[in-house]
Amino acid sequence: MAPQPDCSPGSDSPLIVILGPTGSGKTALSLSLAEKFSGEIVNCDSVAMYRDFEIGTAKPSPAERSRCPHHLFDFVDPTGYITAGEYARHARAILADVRSRHRLPIVVGGTGLYLRALLDGLFPGPQRSEDLRQRLRERATLRGPAYLHRLLFRLDPSAARKIHANDLPKLIRAIEVCLSSRRKMTELWQQGREPLQGFRILRLGLDPDRAALYGRINERAQKMFGSGLVEETARLLKQYGQAARPLASLGYKQAVQFLNAELNRDQAVQAAAQAHRNYAKRQMTWFRREPDVIWLNGFGHDPEIEQQAMKLTASAIQRA
Repeated sequence: MAPQPDCSPGSDSPLIVILGPTGSGKTALSLSLAEKFSGEIVNCDSVAMYRDFEIGTAKPSPAERSRCPHHLFDFVDPTGYITAGEYARHARAILADVRSRHRLPIVVGGTGLYLRALLDGLFPGPQRSEDLRQRLRERATLRGPAYLHRLLFRLDPSAARKIHANDLPKLIRAIEVCLSSRRKMTELWQQGREPLQGFRILRLGLDPDRAALYGRINERAQKMFGSGLVEETARLLKQYGQAARPLASLGYKQAVQFLNAELNRDQAVQAAAQAHRNYAKRQMTWFRREPDVIWLNGFGHDPEIEQQAMKLTASAIQRA
């Protein structure tokens, strides 16, 4: 029988974190570990948190979700937004609940900032200013997100280097923090953090061969468009309009461009694949900075990778 987590009072319970780039097989590995060690999966992919967005998010299928409990999927309204701090509060409450039921929590996803908020905590930044945010959104509409990225670079070069020029929500928040606090956000990042307590964390990183990963990403883009991504996007546009934030995310953005006749179908598929490859590269750059990651050189569905992860997880449970 596989070892079970010790959740007795005063002990540090095991927490498994599976991270890596898009297309690396995080879902497959998490399901194998959850079934073997009485685990429950906690999502850490920001787009998968939104309701009604399915094909372009690569969420676990209904059949996959039936294999073990899943948390923090489909709980954000399509026109809403969840910050990294809000996500961390939700996720920490769920981790505590999973622990209380003597189950193994397995955090899975590729959104680096949200994962860092969960594990390390975030600084207590200034309150949100909707007036300032609206002005920044208007500037972005008039001049494009690159304008905000240049503005952030003047206010806080280090923060600008860590945030993609097209990531409008993060750009707006970073500028808001700088202007409201009159300090660099990177300085505030180092203050007042509250790391996750009560867990012994095992970070497993998936690092497949780059050419093989890009090949899989290309196939996934083809499959998404072949499985109805354009039709899903058209329905979401009709229902929510441009107010649905995930419509600007990878895959959906290219489907919108196809629907607007800005790209033909082949161009949209190729653009989606390229965008996902670029994203995978950025993810690996981020995750390489994460501490104490045990890197597994393959896909999560590879039998040898699965066996390595099984042994590491069993050892972590026994030590906890």
